[in-house]
Amino acid sequence: MFKKILTQTGPGPLIAAAFIGPGTITLCTLVGAQYGLELIWAILVAIIAAIVLQGMAVRLGIIGQKSITQAIEEEIKTPWLKTGLLVLIFLAIMIGNTAYEAGNISGSVLGLETLFGKKSLNALGFKINLFSMGIGVISASLLWIGKYKIIERSLIVLVILMSISFLITAIATGPPIIEILKGLFSFSTPQGSILSIIGLVGTTIVPYNLFLHAELVKEKWSNTSDLPYAMKDMVIALVLGGVISMSVIIAAASTKVLHLESAADLAIGLKPLFGSFAKYFLSFGLFAAGITSTITAPLAAAYVVCGCMGWKAELKSSKFKRVWGIVILFGVIFSATGLKLIFIIQFAQITNGILLPIIAGILLWIMNNGSLLGTSRNTLRQNILGVLIVLISVFLSLRSLWSVYQSF
Repeated sequence: MFKKILTQTGPGPLIAAAFIGPGTITLCTLVGAQYGLELIWAILVAIIAAIVLQGMAVRLGIIGQKSITQAIEEEIKTPWLKTGLLVLIFLAIMIGNTAYEAGNISGSVLGLETLFGKKSLNALGFKINLFSMGIGVISASLLWIGKYKIIERSLIVLVILMSISFLITAIATGPPIIEILKGLFSFSTPQGSILSIIGLVGTTIVPYNLFLHAELVKEKWSNTSDLPYAMKDMVIALVLGGVISMSVIIAAASTKVLHLESAADLAIGLKPLFGSFAKYFLSFGLFAAGITSTITAPLAAAYVVCGCMGWKAELKSSKFKRVWGIVILFGVIFSATGLKLIFIIQFAQITNGILLPIIAGILLWIMNNGSLLGTSRNTLRQNILGVLIVLISVFLSLRSLWSVYQSF
């Protein structure tokens, strides 16, 4: 029975692990503390949008047997447009994922430090965080093994444990069910909440997840008959990710801590409700959120860069290993030394802000290609939903770029 479940389980847990990172946990914590349960509808909307877009990526990977970069190379005939898109994708994913990797490692470190305190040593004028280095070694070791099943099953276990941690935390706070339902379907926008809503949607619909999903389903399944398994795997994983995000918001809404900035602060705020167990559940959840993302971010970068450069995208390929190795190395350096490279982070926000609507639009266009997908091309309903999501992503992109512009 368990073996059958594993056979039918695809890269869904990796996709859930990719978007439930420390950034998502922190944002959900702040949203819950500031707005209570009023904005959990944004998670619901974001998950529906993510299911539509990731579903397109899944169909492209299984039916078309192509990655998004392959489809761009083969379907876009104008040389300057094709080159421009591939350069943008390369920069957005490689630099963006390096910046995110530092945040993912730091999130895992925060979870460990909440339990064990700070562990560091002084070297070359820097205070080096030992937890950052250890997490980098763990992530690199799993990827270096080069066996997809080991990576997949490791992440399945971590995602399940992370889910249990945050669910137990949310349930223990005893939220009124009627308040949760009101938050899910009220679609309210409290004053000053628009950027938080954009953040909740933006942290769920992640550009590199689209590339990663198409690549991984192509490797896992090769027959059209496998499509139902892949779609079910994708829906379950994204819904689970949405439940985790909502659980953090629910838990944060129950705390009375005035200065709430992370899940570590949330653990302190919930201590009066159910004792010191809060610290253990939330710290482990934050650690798991970070370490799963430290594996998926470099993995996605390696697939995308190899696709852009025309290299063979295989886990045991030396070029593939080189790419994810660079992402992990710089992520560890930035995290372990505490360097605040704001320009790189802003550049990552800009490129990913531009990339999301472009990739959503290209994916929608590709999914209407009858010669590539045959009868599995988009239906009218899927196209209507796709167009709405592209418009939402354009809005998100413009607001994200505006916020970066204002920070200069």
